[in-house]
Amino acid sequence: MTRKGWMLFIAMSVFWGIPYLFIKIAVRELDPTVVVFARVGIAAAVLLPVAVHRKVLRQLRGRWLAIAALACVQIVGPFLLISYGEQHIASSLTSLLIAADPLLVALFALRFDPGERVDGLRLVGLLIGMGGVVTLLGLDVGGDQQKLLGAMLVLLAAAGYALGALLIKRPAIAALPSLGVVAVECVTATIVLSPLAATRLPSKIPDLEVIVSLLVLGLICTALAYLTFFALVAEVGASRGTVITYVNPAISVLLGVTLLGEPLTAAIIAGFLLIILGSWLSTGGIFPPSLGHLLRTRLGHSSGGGSRWGQP
Repeated sequence: MTRKGWMLFIAMSVFWGIPYLFIKIAVRELDPTVVVFARVGIAAAVLLPVAVHRKVLRQLRGRWLAIAALACVQIVGPFLLISYGEQHIASSLTSLLIAADPLLVALFALRFDPGERVDGLRLVGLLIGMGGVVTLLGLDVGGDQQKLLGAMLVLLAAAGYALGALLIKRPAIAALPSLGVVAVECVTATIVLSPLAATRLPSKIPDLEVIVSLLVLGLICTALAYLTFFALVAEVGASRGTVITYVNPAISVLLGVTLLGEPLTAAIIAGFLLIILGSWLSTGGIFPPSLGHLLRTRLGHSSGGGSRWGQP
């Protein structure tokens, strides 16, 4: 990839690796509905003017209801479920369960997208990844009812993301400009959540760290993240751009352990490795083109006489 591509990739890995940390901080003082309302409201205030400036909203005519439905499935539901779930489980566990999203996409595709058949290596990956989820639920959550409730809410959020991914593939949405769709989704989510958030506002001004967390969630983890993601896909392509899915959980776990003092258990490590491996295999098990070429080149040199691994 180009230097710009790597910079965008690193930025996206951080932008979508840190939200679980800031959600955990915010829900300590605020109702999850207020947290999500603030997040999408801030993002809408940033993305909508950009969408208007680039004149992409006019292309959404006749698709408003479809986008509103997508907003409920892909933003309102998952954001709320994650925020409520993080009242009961660690941010690191949340990120690992959300990493099961590609597995759920593959599972739902069996029913809703016959073109995405899961067989052979992809089926093995699906089973391995689900084994990682079971490992987390069985060994890390155990018999703790509150943690189990939180984990179930987060898995429902991952299911929402998976359904959203399948909906985006439909021609009615796929042909629309991504920036316009996301901007309208955030506006829709803000409108939907405003009545609920109004009844759950705090009685006093939150602490500074909570206010900062909301700003980070809205400005960086949502608005800037989406704009950066569009730039990343334009620079390196969709297949390589989505590899961030496998990096985000590692960043989230690192932040949770170092900044929040969350435990790093054998179950978390095992679950992480199984989910990431399973997600990769279930989505095709293909390296990004440049990395695949490098591996083939190195393996060819290796088999020809003498290993060249580690050499410049």
